[in-house]
Amino acid sequence: MGVAVGRCPQFDDTLDELALLAESAGDLPVARVIARRKAPDPALFVGTGKADEIKALVALHQAEVVLFDQALGAAQQRNLERHLGVAVADRTMLILEIFADRAQSHEGKLQVELARLQYLSTRLVRRWSHLERQRGGIGNRGGPGEAQIELDRRMIGERIKSVKERLEKVKRQRNTQRRSRERSETFRVSLVGYTNAGKSTLFNALVKARAYAADQLFATLDTTTRQLYLGEAGRSVSLSDTVGFIRDLPHKLVEAFEATLQEATQADLLLHVIDAASPNRDEQRAEVQRVLVSIGAADVPQILVFNKVDMLDESQTPRSPVDSILLEDGRQAPRVFISAAHGQGIDALRRLLADVASGAIASGMSNSSAAAPISTPESDNIDARRLPEPNGTYPLLA
Repeated sequence: MGVAVGRCPQFDDTLDELALLAESAGDLPVARVIARRKAPDPALFVGTGKADEIKALVALHQAEVVLFDQALGAAQQRNLERHLGVAVADRTMLILEIFADRAQSHEGKLQVELARLQYLSTRLVRRWSHLERQRGGIGNRGGPGEAQIELDRRMIGERIKSVKERLEKVKRQRNTQRRSRERSETFRVSLVGYTNAGKSTLFNALVKARAYAADQLFATLDTTTRQLYLGEAGRSVSLSDTVGFIRDLPHKLVEAFEATLQEATQADLLLHVIDAASPNRDEQRAEVQRVLVSIGAADVPQILVFNKVDMLDESQTPRSPVDSILLEDGRQAPRVFISAAHGQGIDALRRLLADVASGAIASGMSNSSAAAPISTPESDNIDARRLPEPNGTYPLLA
């Protein structure tokens, strides 16, 4: 269910991404509904008429849950569940459920638990059985249906405090590891990008690792770090694969994953992986840049890695595997076109990494006035007929 509110609706009018999120959570989408409103209905978000239409679709398809692309208020969610007779979840809850299912490491599980507890502390949700409290205090035994015991605000608050303390220990451990890498003068590279852009596939291709990679949203959540030897530079760099970003990523989730996202803020270089074949690549790139700003990583030098070029039409194939682009903040950054799954462009990316790691172009990347821009975000197009020629700003391109 998607609702276009006002003149500038901020939602996916095709609901394709919401459908992918649902499939990642193990659901099977059976129907899509879009509504337009001047403002959300205070009680049902969509109004009584549209709610009745959804209820008829639920009965027709025997659906078990209704997913909304926007965030719902606690009262709106409860009212919709009573009106529709089935579970109702919004985009935030869906993302949190996927993260809870995918987290593997101790740190990842703690981060997800903190985000979910902070989200649920503002509302009473009765259907998520994994939050049931099996044992109460003296003389009490909790269990299914006992929402007052399961979601007691005081108990959630105490758990949040406990999880935060444990995450602080993890944060201190990570800081110790970073200081160790700094003392050894290790050049740190972090992979960032929109979810399902191919970060883990590229990570495996570069370091010959076996990190889990799949064609689904949030296939991996836990940060993995490996040493990458660059023969062209005669040195090794530290390469980290981080969690993917997505539109409307819950703020509490960004806060909870602070320890993980610090890998990006403390990096010497970011490989910003972009799905070149996605029709929404510009919007996805802008969303990643927005998250980088919010976590304090906006000033870290970047290489834009346009992945999945093997999925482009022949007319869209870039004429040159490497050029440069002007970022939104006025800085100029290299851009390389690759196919991580087929190894196309990996050698060019390694040479570019070697140049940066050896300091050959580090100063040029941070100097926004060093050279005239090749392309701008507004005119960026992978169509071969419109791709600009490299201007030799970087030694690799000379």
